[in-house]
Parts: sequence; structure tokens; C-alpha cells
Amino acid sequence: MKGLRRVRSPSWRAGQVALVYASIAALWIGFSDALVEAWVDDPQALTRVQMVKGWLFVAVTAGVLFVSLQRLLAADSRLLARFESQRRELRELSQFREGIIDNASIWINVIDPHARVVVWNKAAEQISGYRREDVLGTTRIWELLYPDPDYRDFITRTAAEIIADGVEVTEFETFIRTKGGESRSIAWNSRRFFGDDGEIVGSVAIGRDITDRKQAEAALRAREQQLANLMANMPGMAYRCVNDPEWTMEFVSSGCLELTGYPPEALVNNREIGYASLVHPDDRERLWDQTQAAVREGRPYAHEYRLRTRSEEEIWVWEQGRAVADSGGRVLEGIIMNITDRKNLEQELSSLARCDPLTGLANRREFYKLLVDELERAQRYDRPLALLWLDLDDFKQVNDRLGHLAGDEVLRRLAHLLADSVRTADRVARIGGEEFVVLLPEMGLEEASETAERLRRLVGETRFELDGGDAVSTTVSVGVAVYPVHGASVDDLAGAADQAMYDAKRAGRDRVRQSGEALQGA
Repeated sequence: MKGLRRVRSPSWRAGQVALVYASIAALWIGFSDALVEAWVDDPQALTRVQMVKGWLFVAVTAGVLFVSLQRLLAADSRLLARFESQRRELRELSQFREGIIDNASIWINVIDPHARVVVWNKAAEQISGYRREDVLGTTRIWELLYPDPDYRDFITRTAAEIIADGVEVTEFETFIRTKGGESRSIAWNSRRFFGDDGEIVGSVAIGRDITDRKQAEAALRAREQQLANLMANMPGMAYRCVNDPEWTMEFVSSGCLELTGYPPEALVNNREIGYASLVHPDDRERLWDQTQAAVREGRPYAHEYRLRTRSEEEIWVWEQGRAVADSGGRVLEGIIMNITDRKNLEQELSSLARCDPLTGLANRREFYKLLVDELERAQRYDRPLALLWLDLDDFKQVNDRLGHLAGDEVLRRLAHLLADSVRTADRVARIGGEEFVVLLPEMGLEEASETAERLRRLVGETRFELDGGDAVSTTVSVGVAVYPVHGASVDDLAGAADQAMYDAKRAGRDRVRQSGEALQGA
């Protein structure tokens, strides 16, 4: 082979040495004998000279042989050392192959320029299911791994380009069919390599089984898509924000647009507006304090507060979230939902619980609650409190003559007339049927009696025009009671005003009467 010296056989080299030795010996014997015989005439002396000459030849040849053998043995020793070194290198190379290539956890294979497999490690066996002896020296592995002809043609063209054109591939993903029929994803790194003579030997490919990773990525994408769909369809918005006074948003779901009127990108990093600016000014401090208390105590928080949307509409929202650890510290994560309809319903239900459904005035229960509060305040500050008890006179005739719908309309118009004819601090309530009460804080007996008389005259002078074209006139009887003159408790004060109203009715109706106890004391 080019670059290597021609090595002679041992027999040829031994024959060459023997021939040289024989030639030298013949020349020595023939030349030395002729020279001695020419110089020495005495036979005895000639014998001695011949003996010395022989021993001299033996000594010289022994010295030559010693030097030659020493050099030969030294060369053999070096050769043996080199052979031992080569055996050690071969053994280490074999161990490297077994320890690194065969036992590697990644697929390693080598193909020659004809696409035949020449190296197939254990990982390749384990992943593909095909043993080394099944594929070495053949090209059948291409059909086994890539049964689809079109896909196989694409893979083999790529392999040919690596060998012929020196194309290097990195993270080149393919799908193989294993011996067990399973589809696996393999990511390849491959390049060609050359021999000592500079000729292309083939290509080496290193493959990583990324099937599990690809499945995990697919599952993650599916979960992300599910999360995106969930956030897109949730009635409100999800958020992630910095725990600062501006509630600087790092993430806002698409529901932000419907909730606030702003697209998500307008709130992220306060690009257009900070979320705190949307919170009603009256709710900001409470919202901040409650959130910070929850963060310090490591518990979730939940709030109800008002937002002002981009269109200046005021809505109610419910927010729930908690502080979570983040690489940059702690952030807040949660959801915000529009509860305006619920709050309106609550307010409506609260109003129904407090108000008379026919007239919109406070009902009996709300009246007594107001009376308790005002009486406590009057007692605390030592101020008077007046109560007027009104009852329509002969109202049954209105119902009998015009019907109950007309009677209800009269009650509604009377309620509005009374509410519009008293002070802002005064409260009017309907406590049942055609009975009304007026609560007059900080008003004494004389002023309360004047107010009762004014209201009595106002009702008597008013004609209530009905939707059907009829007009109704009516009168009221009014009872007056004042704290602390007529009672110091709710029951005493209410009872005194009620009794005074009945006194007015017995006295002929359409009149005002103070509590009888007050009249007796006058």
C-alpha cells in the first residue's frame, strides 16, 4: 500500500546473511592461506601460523556475530515493544468502542459510501429493535426503518448528500418504524469522515430518541391551547401583576377587552393605562389595604369594588387571587369578573326588603329600623324626635267605586306627594294598607304639629288625576307623638302616634291630634 515499505520474509533475510558470511569466509580462507604460504616456508611455523589465523578468524567472526546479534536483538526488542504498544492501543480502542460507542445511551451508526451499515451500537439496537447482525454490511435497514417509499427516498437523498457533498445536519428529525411497529422520533447529527489516504470512508450519525420529549411538547401545546380557550371563554379576565400601587400588569387575558373596554396590551406594563386608574377612587385605598393584609398573612384575597371602563361606565367587579413566588420576587395572580348584574339584583332585592313595592317608600320593617336608629341618636345627643302617623279617611270607598288599581294609583301619588313635601332628613314610610308614617329627626312637638297640619291640608287640597281620566280627592287623619314627651322607647312612641291618629278619626276625621298624654299634660 502506498506509504508503507516492503517487508522481506525472514527466510530471505537469513539466506542473504548466510551468503554474505560464506563469501567473506571463502575470501578470508583463500586469501589468507595463499599469503601465509607465500610468507612462511617452515612447515611447523606454517602450522602454527595457520592455527593462529584460524583462531583469529573465529575471534573476528565471533565479534562480528556478537555485534550483529546484539543489534538484531535490540531491534527485535524495539519491535516487540512496538507490537505490545499497538496491541495495547488496539485493546484500548476496543474498550473505547465497547465503553463509549456500544454502551452510549445515544444511537451511533456509521455507513460506508454505498449506504451499507458498518457500525451499529447497542443503543441503536435498543431503540430500533434490530440487532447488529441483522443490519451490518447491508442496506436493508433503510427499508426497515422507513417503510414509506417517498419518505425513505427523502431520507436516503439526505444521507447521500452528507457523504457526497459534505452536508452536515444538526437536529435533523425523522420518524422511524421500529421492529415492534412503534413510531419513534429521532433527532440526528451527521457528517462524513475520511481515511488516512484522504478518501471518503462514509458518514457517522448520532441519533437521540426524542419521542418522549415530542409527546410532552405536544401535550404541553394541547394544555396551553386548552388554557387559552378557557381564558378566552371565561366570563372575565385572568391577570398576573406586580404588587405595586399601580397594579402593573405583566399578563392579561383576552377577557380584558370585554371587561374594561381596553385591549390586553393597553394594560400590560401600563402602556396605555394602569389598572389602578380604572378602580373607583373611593375603593382604591380599601382595595390596597385588604390586598396587602392578605399578602402579609399568606392567604388568598377576594374583593368587590367598582371599575370605570373606557366608555366611562361604572361597573361592579369581583376579584379573587393570591401572591405567588416569582423569579423577580412575588407577584399577584387571579381573576376578575363582572358582577354588575348580580350587584344590581342584590340592590333590587335589598330595596324590595326595605321598600314598599307599591309606592317605593320604606316599608314597615325598614321604618322600625330607622326609628330605632333615630331614637338612639336622639337619646345620645339629647335631641327631640317627632313621629306622624297618617291614615286616609274612607279609602275603602275609593276602592269600591273605582277599583283596586285606581286605589293603588292614589296611594302611589299620595306617597310621592308626602315624600316631596318634607325635609331631606325626614323619612316617609308606608306601613300597610292606607297607613303612612313620617319620621322627623330633631323636631319638637310644636313644629311637628305644624308639619302635620300642613300635610293634612296639602292632601285635602290635592286632586289626584288618574290615568283613566278620573280625579280623586281624599283626606287624612294625623296623629303626632314626640320623644321624649310621649315615650322613650320605639314601642311607646309608635303606640302613642298610632293612638293619636285613632283619636283624630274618632274626633271626625281630616284633623290632627297630638298624643292624648300630651293633651292631658297641656
